[in-house]
Amino acid sequence: MVDTVRRWLFPFADPQVAEWSGSARWLQRLTFLWLAVGLVVLFSASFPVSLADRGDGFYYIKRQVAWAVMGILGYGAVLRMPLKWWWQGAGFGLLVCAVLMGLTLSHGTEVNEATRWLALGPLLIQPSELVKPFLILQSSRLFANWFHLSWLTRALWLGVFGLVVGMILLQPNLSMAGLTGLTLWVLALAAGLPWFYLGATAVGGAVVAGLSLLVKEYQRQRVISFLNPWADPLGHGYQLVQSLLAVGSGGIWGTGLGLSQQKLFFLPIQHTDFIFAVFAEELGLVGSLLFLGFLLVYASLGLRVAMGAETQPGLRLVALGATVLLVGQSLLNMGVATGVLPTTGLPLPFFSYGGNSLLASFLLAGLLVRVARETQRGAVIPWRRG
Repeated sequence: MVDTVRRWLFPFADPQVAEWSGSARWLQRLTFLWLAVGLVVLFSASFPVSLADRGDGFYYIKRQVAWAVMGILGYGAVLRMPLKWWWQGAGFGLLVCAVLMGLTLSHGTEVNEATRWLALGPLLIQPSELVKPFLILQSSRLFANWFHLSWLTRALWLGVFGLVVGMILLQPNLSMAGLTGLTLWVLALAAGLPWFYLGATAVGGAVVAGLSLLVKEYQRQRVISFLNPWADPLGHGYQLVQSLLAVGSGGIWGTGLGLSQQKLFFLPIQHTDFIFAVFAEELGLVGSLLFLGFLLVYASLGLRVAMGAETQPGLRLVALGATVLLVGQSLLNMGVATGVLPTTGLPLPFFSYGGNSLLASFLLAGLLVRVARETQRGAVIPWRRG
């Protein structure tokens, strides 16, 4: 019993890890390194606001650690069961998340003018985050078998994907809708779907995004303020201006861990969407480049795993989708914090405060490592009890 608990809570200490491929071992090590650094950065970024809002400087970090334990359990579950089991339940999980997103739109909790959370007693869940692993699994299953499926099956699941992305857009969450839509498009491209479908989808997505910008005034203001945040430094450009001040204040070496000044109630939501600005201020250009290098290594390993599954299209698409969501979302978050991209509400995986994002990130990392395990020596690793 003790050995079983140890393997699930501390998967990096599992003796079976020695039998894994090099890519699987390194991806697991890097995932837990990402988590460890993220928890340290979150503690630094959240302590002042946690103390002021909750009367306990450890409030946010304690909750994040609790979610991390849940995430590790989910990660362990993904590692220990064949992907074909997860594929079989992916459609049901996706439909459940779609229902939860529908309930969020009608009965959700509004935060910062967006309805993205659904209250289940004292627990707030964000279906748009939890849907990501199911979306990757079901889309990889659909696209890998595209040319062997009936038109009805294709149309039904494409309709579900469109519904999911549409409901995310209605929350409103244009950035997350764009990320999920782009990920689906990349998987369809990698699966070899006809260019006509890909082109039509790309044009349709661009039209929908443009209409959203026309309808939602605050989205237009974000784009305008992104182009020149200093034109309205105390209004629509405030977040970006404070983020740029934080990043610039870090200089080459940073102010030192825990010594950020912008996190002292100048930079809004510094422990969630703009946590990278605090990271850059405290660890400077050197720390930021090291993190970029880390993401490059992680992406390279993910793509290596995907290419290693050349004869197994479904596994290849799962690895590609997980890599795009984890690394792509990180780059988008960093782009927002540094003023390269318009301000969005995307968290930084494993860094930003938020249990739903952390859990989804662990499940995606688990899928990536599982693919690396199943493609080693071309054999699927069976599920072992304990």
